[in-house]
Amino acid sequence: MSIARRLALLFRAKASKALDRAEDPREILDYSYERQTALLAKVRRGLADVATSRKRVELQIGQAQQAADRLQDQATQAVRLDHDDLAREALTRRAVTLTQIAELRPQAVALKSEEEKLTAAAQRLQSKVEAFRTRKETIKATYTAAEAQSHIGEAVSGISEEMGDVGMAMRRAEDKTAQMQARAGALDELMASGALDDASSPIGHRDDIQAALDAASGQGSDIDTELAQLKGQLAPKVITSAQHGTESS
Repeated sequence: MSIARRLALLFRAKASKALDRAEDPREILDYSYERQTALLAKVRRGLADVATSRKRVELQIGQAQQAADRLQDQATQAVRLDHDDLAREALTRRAVTLTQIAELRPQAVALKSEEEKLTAAAQRLQSKVEAFRTRKETIKATYTAAEAQSHIGEAVSGISEEMGDVGMAMRRAEDKTAQMQARAGALDELMASGALDDASSPIGHRDDIQAALDAASGQGSDIDTELAQLKGQLAPKVITSAQHGTESS
């Protein structure tokens, strides 16, 4: 397959998908119903035209028949008055009128038949249009309900996905919070042990070397004090022992 044909096929496929997404069955049904009602209206207009033509022909036949009857009366009256010429003229005109009637009657019969056919066709079409309208409304209602359910499903699916993302974000936030709490606790322990200087302490705070020297000095002072106390406790015993030795000699 050539590249051009493949591109054309791909374009038709893409266009078909786009049209399918854009197509709304309810609009198609409404448009079809409008077309059918327009056709029904056209049939009814045609029926009205045929009926009007039939009425006009029948009216012409009636008028011609009245003229023929009048001419017959005139011919009879002319014969009674011995006016053969007038009688002949009246009969001649009556013959022409009867000829017109003879030509109009088949037209009236044909128009009557056509009118009956169009009436039956209009009735059948009316029934079909009404049936289509009922089915159309049913399909539209079903489609609307299905569309609503689909939107609800999509919304629920979107909420589920979003809640999943939120849950992951909450877990990450909890992990970061725990890490921050652990870091803060470790810093507090380090500051309490003196490994880190407290930035809030006043200027001139002793450093770690000074703290060690002070600790050593304090420890020495305690020993000297204990030694002095021990000497004080032992001094009376030494004096007493010396006195007992002197008395013995």
